Amino acid sequence: MSAQFIHLTVHSEFSIVDSTIRIPQLIEKLKQDNIPAIAITDFNNMYAAIKFYKAAINNGIKPLFGADLHIIDEANNTYVFTFLCMNKTGYLNLSELISLAHQSGYQHGRAMVKEEWINQHHEGLIAISANMRGDIGQFIGQNKMEQAADKVAKWKRLFDNRFYLSIAKIGRKHEKWHNDATIYFAAHQSVAIVASNEVRFMQESDFNAHEARVCINQGMILADPRREKTYTRQQYLASNEEMIEKFKDFPQAIENTVEIAKRCHYCFEFGKYYLPDFPIPAGLTIDEFFRKITQEKLDDYLKNHGAFEGYSEQDYQERLKYEVDIILQMGFPGYFLIVADFINWSKKNKIPVGPGRGSGAGSLVAFVLKITDLDPLQYGLIFERFLNPERISMPDFDVDFCMDRRDEVIEYVAATYGAKQVSQIITFGTLSAKAVVRDVGRVLGYPFPVVDGIAKLIPNDLGITLELAQKESAELALKIETDDDAKELFELALQLEGLTRNTGKHAGGVVIAPDKLSRFCPVYKDEHAEGILSQFDKNDVEAIGLVKFDFLGLRTLTIIDNALQTINENNENPVDITRIPLDDAKVFQLLKECRTTAVFQLESDGIKGLIKKLVPDSFAEIIALVALYRPGPMGAGMVDTYVD
Repeated sequence: MSAQFIHLTVHSEFSIVDSTIRIPQLIEKLKQDNIPAIAITDFNNMYAAIKFYKAAINNGIKPLFGADLHIIDEANNTYVFTFLCMNKTGYLNLSELISLAHQSGYQHGRAMVKEEWINQHHEGLIAISANMRGDIGQFIGQNKMEQAADKVAKWKRLFDNRFYLSIAKIGRKHEKWHNDATIYFAAHQSVAIVASNEVRFMQESDFNAHEARVCINQGMILADPRREKTYTRQQYLASNEEMIEKFKDFPQAIENTVEIAKRCHYCFEFGKYYLPDFPIPAGLTIDEFFRKITQEKLDDYLKNHGAFEGYSEQDYQERLKYEVDIILQMGFPGYFLIVADFINWSKKNKIPVGPGRGSGAGSLVAFVLKITDLDPLQYGLIFERFLNPERISMPDFDVDFCMDRRDEVIEYVAATYGAKQVSQIITFGTLSAKAVVRDVGRVLGYPFPVVDGIAKLIPNDLGITLELAQKESAELALKIETDDDAKELFELALQLEGLTRNTGKHAGGVVIAPDKLSRFCPVYKDEHAEGILSQFDKNDVEAIGLVKFDFLGLRTLTIIDNALQTINENNENPVDITRIPLDDAKVFQLLKECRTTAVFQLESDGIKGLIKKLVPDSFAEIIALVALYRPGPMGAGMVDTYVD
């Protein structure tokens, strides 16, 4: 690595609490300046790891993975330590420490790593004292030099030559005193020193935006005299030359950043899939069992129902063999068996399940395993839309459950495969146009009516940005031009727009891992919520080969179920929703009159307009109606052609 200095303590926007650094801009800057490596060490998480890895690798930059962890000792003292992954062992240990902190370490309102956990999970990690925020730094600040020396000795015993003391020159009070004491301990206990800039924003001019971001997170006002100011203007992505100049009196601290970067070699593996083991009878492989069970299910179906008109039983047998061959070739029998298991468990427990939608309804295997309720041959549906060996991707069934009982299905899956192997998936909320204007107005201390008035000038268009809003709203543009307060608010909001603001939960995604989830990625748990979430979002979970199952809560199914219970309460001939006729004239009369409010996919004003044109009077025409109501067919004039 031909470098003179490497930043090892950088927070990205995914740190949530204290950074305005967006990964694409960071990587672009590194590329421009020919910087070969960098570490991201967000607070208590690795949310950004996959996004950072892909962006860095695609631009010829070496990504270094780590985190700043909040640690609590036996005496209830809290401090920060930086850990970097040297290899896979280090990644797994850091993932475990972060996961433990979120699952059982919440104290003082944040996830905390207990000091004793580090004794078991330190292999493969480089430990860097977090300067004045660390335990050693705090003892130095309190002039407790003996305790500071003991801590240096303790960390050195545990990490040996993987332990470094950090110094920074970012303009904090008592900084020189701290640095001198740290260098003294390093010399007397033979510990290497490393230079840090504790980077939180890209350039010095971003400081005010960074402070606003911190205040948004803390619920504070920028001008509040009680606000603790823990950051300085110098915590930007300083250049190699600037860092070398800063530490010209201690060049070893600069050189050691490069040495640490050379010691870190962890890479993510893509292209593999990790499915949990589905229990199968002894003496059979999963492929043999899958072929056997699907054949038995098809034989039962043909015995009871026969082939659909226009097809022979041989057509069904050939279609089944074709699909099973592809599923086995692609290595996905376990996926089908797992989905079939939790769907059939739900049906046995009278939890309403949707009949199937999306490309999965084109699978005869899915039909015979009762994952879907539609015979794909009857409707001319093709399997290749769902699985295609020429386009390797995970199968993906969207499974709808009754909104009120969906969580019971997730609980069943967790009980079947293990609570530590099953989680929902994290999502990230961002500072959208209106939200960021309101947030910035609040931290600037502007009166609510003033801020609200500016926010209301932003058009209510989906995906609107502040830049677009200024172009589309002449009133907003005039306000910014003539009102200094509005201009200040808008310019600050522009710098923060789109930044990751908070975490959330994916509406339907559930991960089932073959081992505890922390062996693949760290887990997140809100202090006040039940259940765990993966720290990687939907796309990143799939990138590392974990399989996402969609458990979608659908209010429509709940309404139908409630209606059926009421209808059947005193009914001698109970209605079975799966056996209702598809040619009921009264239903089609309702459709033609566009009385489709609360009917799934048929309730928007746009599709009601299409219903008026098409006047459907068969189930095939309902299929066409839904298929045509897409941007492509509508833009190509296919709708009018079909109606004619």
